[in-house]
Amino acid sequence: MVVGILQFELLVPGATSLKDKRRVVKSVKDRLHREHLVSVAEVGPQEVLNAAIFGVTLVSTDGAKVGRTFDSILAKMRCVREAELGGTSRLVSEVTPLGPSAEMDETERDSLSRELLGMMEEEGA
Repeated sequence: MVVGILQFELLVPGATSLKDKRRVVKSVKDRLHREHLVSVAEVGPQEVLNAAIFGVTLVSTDGAKVGRTFDSILAKMRCVREAELGGTSRLVSEVTPLGPSAEMDETERDSLSRELLGMMEEEGA
């Protein structure tokens, strides 16, 4: 399994209010999620008027696909009319796949069940 994380900054020089900025942020988030099936969030200080920092994540079985998707996203961000692309960073990492040795034994499963039940009881109290 491959996990990719992309972070980029969009500068919104024409924003005269947080409402202007939020309109651009929402449009970008919705578009990226819809077109690339990625998770997207604004991860920087949200009270900054003329800039937004986004975090994008993608899970795949193919690292090259993650790289191509991130390249495509950055190309689209360079063309956003209301904003300019600022700094970017990316991390693509392979996660050790689960296998038969990673399965929980009955004792671990029972312990986890008790812990989860205890947490649910605490929340209900």
